[in-house]
Amino acid sequence: MCGISGIVARKTMIDSEREIRRMNDIIEHRGPDGEGIYCYQNVALGHRRLAILDLSELGKQPMHWEEKYTIIFNGEVYNYIEIREVLLKEGYAFKSESDTEVILAAYDLWGKDCVTRFNGMWSFAILDKVKNSLFCSRDRFGIKPFYYTISEEEFRFGSEIKQLIDEQPIVNLPVALDFIITGIEEASDETFFKGIVKLTPGHNLTFDLAKNTYQIEAFYSLPDQEKENKSSDSITDYISLLEESVKLRMRSDVRVGTCLSGGLDSSTVAALASKNYNYQEQFYAIHAKSEETATDESAFATLVSSHLNLNLKTVVPGYRDFESNMDEVIYTQEEPFGSPSVFMQYFVFKEARKNNCIVMLDGQGGDETLLGYERYYPALIRSLPWSKRLKALLNSKKNSRLSMLEVIKYMLYFGNYKSRLSRVKRRAGFIRPEYLANFKSEALKKISESYSDVRKMQKMELTRSQLPHLLRYEDKNSMKHSVEARLPFIDYRVVEFALNMENEAKIQDGWTKYVLRKGMSGLLPKEIVWRKNKLGFNAPENLWLEQHAVEMEKVIHESVILNTIANLNQIDLNQLDKRMRWRIYNLAKWELLFNVRIA
Repeated sequence: MCGISGIVARKTMIDSEREIRRMNDIIEHRGPDGEGIYCYQNVALGHRRLAILDLSELGKQPMHWEEKYTIIFNGEVYNYIEIREVLLKEGYAFKSESDTEVILAAYDLWGKDCVTRFNGMWSFAILDKVKNSLFCSRDRFGIKPFYYTISEEEFRFGSEIKQLIDEQPIVNLPVALDFIITGIEEASDETFFKGIVKLTPGHNLTFDLAKNTYQIEAFYSLPDQEKENKSSDSITDYISLLEESVKLRMRSDVRVGTCLSGGLDSSTVAALASKNYNYQEQFYAIHAKSEETATDESAFATLVSSHLNLNLKTVVPGYRDFESNMDEVIYTQEEPFGSPSVFMQYFVFKEARKNNCIVMLDGQGGDETLLGYERYYPALIRSLPWSKRLKALLNSKKNSRLSMLEVIKYMLYFGNYKSRLSRVKRRAGFIRPEYLANFKSEALKKISESYSDVRKMQKMELTRSQLPHLLRYEDKNSMKHSVEARLPFIDYRVVEFALNMENEAKIQDGWTKYVLRKGMSGLLPKEIVWRKNKLGFNAPENLWLEQHAVEMEKVIHESVILNTIANLNQIDLNQLDKRMRWRIYNLAKWELLFNVRIA
């Protein structure tokens, strides 16, 4: 886990060494254990190292393979040991015990197809002197970031947006409007900064250094469903596969811990990880306790910790922590985000670093793969034949917080793009007519259309509407504190198996994530396994935003961007729902911290 920087000068020569060092300095927090740069003709590569595997100097980067390749790599290939065994049989020899060297040998043998053999998370660039190209790749689900800019003069890329920002960046207004009006983030490859984009997850980018051109192509997409897994052993098979994923993600030469909210997903990871923890110390778990009773999960986290004999560390962020870290968290995230709950995660990773937990497991992806959100009910019901819909509707209210009437409302509303668009535009009535009248959200349209079929909805949430912004929060917050976050539920084999299970294994009698609940019965307390309420490190938003109201109003009214696109005299913060209040404040604060202007 590290940070990468890269420059390809396309026309005029630049002081590559100075520029790449500047880009590297910006991401020092991503790699406090070492730095390396390499310049070759019109290419400059930089790397910041967070040592996880092979802590010796043999694991440092940029890493070279013979005289042919040089790599900068951010992430982990968890199955590097198995791939290494294959390569040894092919006659390859290795100097280090790192997964980085395995990537180079794999590329030498299989070329760009090597990425299809990797189980992990990655963003890397390989300078191929034989082909005179730069081969870049981002993992299947985009767990690790890869940002880039392209102009006539140069191609630049890095692990963070800060590395690519001009003196005064310009807001990407369509992205900003989508965020304010609909609350949608990360729905495309564009960012809030005009001209800075992301490499699509599951894609490679190959830059031809001779022709000064580049090509982007997919190497992975979620497969179409061929046949449902209807085996009576699907519960056993799923838990077995998930446990194997956890074991792979515990390969480390530094201490491994886990984030523990007290919900089913994080508790499952904690149970499977502690069961396979082979060190002579208790397995560490970090919890963030909300000071607001309605969002406090600490009793559940304590119950899990006691049951599994974990070394539980709890942080209790208060308003002063929220206020004093405001600039730091927004600057860390680099783009506006939809909820103050990001702060809770920030403090979890800060506590992890304090306790020398350099690797942390987390439960992202469980909900998206196993129908964990109640909004999946209407999509599931609409996916069924008419003869089965009534029974499913009756079952939906058995063990969920939704009434039958609410499920019906969900069915009628969430799949109707025009109704949803009309509603969000009414709620954003303070936006000036010239921006609001013609506003259309392609992201909202695709999300609404996905409600016609639960599998389409899952694929949408995994690739665009839900998981991407959670992964962004996770990466930024963890790497700010020089901690590597690993996500067992997003092992591509686990994801594919879950998507291919029959829906009854995922939602049964109103219970979401049924296969996981059944599989963890006996391993976790029943109070955790059969919980109905979902929180997950929720912040005490009501308390914090109420205390922060005066400062929020001040920042909002000083925003040039908001003054341009909105009638601020029509904004009464007390009349807006808390998420809308947060979004417009967050955008204004982001504008201030990054000195963003509107074109």
